[in-house]
Amino acid sequence: MDLFTPVTLGDLQLANRLVMAPLTRGRSGPDGIPGELVAEYYVQRAGTGLIITEGTYSSHDAQAFVGQPGIVTDAQVAGWRGVAEGVHARGGRIVLQVMHAGRVSHPEINGGGPITAPSAIAIDGLARTPSGKHPYPVPAELTVAQAHAVRDDFVAAARRAVEAGLDGIEVHGANGYLLHEFLSPAANRRTDGYGGAPENRARFVAEVVEAVAAEIGAGRVGLRISPEHNIQDAFEADRADVRATYGALLDRVRPLGLAYLSVLHAEPAGELVRELRERFAGPIIGNSGFSAPTSREEALALIEDSHADAVAVGRALIANPDLAARWRDAHPENPLRPAFFYTDGAEGYTDYPFLAGV
Repeated sequence: MDLFTPVTLGDLQLANRLVMAPLTRGRSGPDGIPGELVAEYYVQRAGTGLIITEGTYSSHDAQAFVGQPGIVTDAQVAGWRGVAEGVHARGGRIVLQVMHAGRVSHPEINGGGPITAPSAIAIDGLARTPSGKHPYPVPAELTVAQAHAVRDDFVAAARRAVEAGLDGIEVHGANGYLLHEFLSPAANRRTDGYGGAPENRARFVAEVVEAVAAEIGAGRVGLRISPEHNIQDAFEADRADVRATYGALLDRVRPLGLAYLSVLHAEPAGELVRELRERFAGPIIGNSGFSAPTSREEALALIEDSHADAVAVGRALIANPDLAARWRDAHPENPLRPAFFYTDGAEGYTDYPFLAGV
C-alpha cells in the first residue's frame, strides 16, 4: 500500500490515504455560519481522501475563537450542508470535528457565557478577543451534571452534522481543549469519579465518545488525541501516566469499533504511538504535530512502513488545495502565506493556485 491507494476507515471509504488535518481558519463570522467562502475552501481540497473540518463548537459556551464555526443553530447546519454537498459533488469525503474549548476561551469570545473546565485552574497566557489580548480567566469547575450536559451537546452536534450531510464526526480530545483537560493531570485536579487516577481522568472522554457512537454509529466517529503535546498548559510530562491514562481511554473505546483514532505526536512512528495503535486495534491516522510541516517524504514513509493507515496533513494543504496530485507526481508546492492564516477574507485562503489541468 502507499499514500495514494484507497482505504476504508469504519464506514468511510477513501480514495487515498491523505487526510486534511483540522485547521482553525476563522472565516465563519460572528454568527459561526460557514458561508460560501468556507464552502469554496473545503471544495477546493476535495481531492484529499478525507477532509476533517476545523474545530466546530458544540454549544455557544464551547466557542474558542473569533470567527469559529458552530453546529448549534439551524443556520449553521444549513451552512455545513452547503459545504458537504459541494465536497461530495467533487467526490470527496468530509467529517466535522466537534469540540468544546473548555478553559481556552474568554467571555468576549463566547458571547459572555461561562468559561468551564474540569478544575478551576486558569491557563497562563493571553486570549485573543475582539477587543485585544486579555488573560485567560479562571474557569468554573464543571459539576457532574454540567459535564453530562456537555456530553449531550456533543451528541446533539453529531446528530446535526449527520443531518447536514457530513460523513461523520471527529471528537476533539486533543490540543488542550476541554476533553484533553480532563485527561491531563495538570489541568484536572478533581477528586470525584472524573479525576485522580488515570482511569478516572479518561472516563469523561470515553463517555462522550460512547454516547456519540451510540447516536450516529461508531463507524462514522473518529477520535483525535495528542498525548505529550504539552500545549495550552495541558501538560503530560510523565510517560508512565500517559500510558496509563490513554491506555484506559482506548480500553474503553476499543470495543466500539470507531472509524479511526487520530494521533497527534511529534514522533508518529515512535514507541508510544506504536503502543497506542496496538491498544486501539483499529485504523490510525498519523500526524506529526505542530513543530514542522509534514513533508511528502514523511507521509509516504508512515504509510509504506505501516505506522499509520492514513496521514493527516495541515499546512501543506493550506497552500496546495491540489496536494494529492502534487504529491503523487512530485510537483513543487506553493509557498505558505502565514500572515493570512487567521484573517477573514479570500486572500491566503481560497486564492492559492492549482496545477495546470487539475
